[in-house]
Amino acid sequence: MAKSDLKNQVRRLRFENGEMTQQQLADRVGVTRQTIIAIEAGKYAPSLPLAFRIARTFEVPIENVFQYEGKDP
Repeated sequence: MAKSDLKNQVRRLRFENGEMTQQQLADRVGVTRQTIIAIEAGKYAPSLPLAFRIARTFEVPIENVFQYEGKDP
């Protein structure tokens, strides 16, 4: 899977949740701010546990945060 196949709504969700900073989100899910930056930019695909922690932080289903847009085999 190419990293560009995984789209995300992390930035939008941060702003919809009180303009949460990247650092605040990073602290809540247990990663560095640089990891959040890379996820938002589509340069890093998070692990499944991290993806769930991000979704739970925003209290939305994981599908509302991450979308796979690659072709099926």
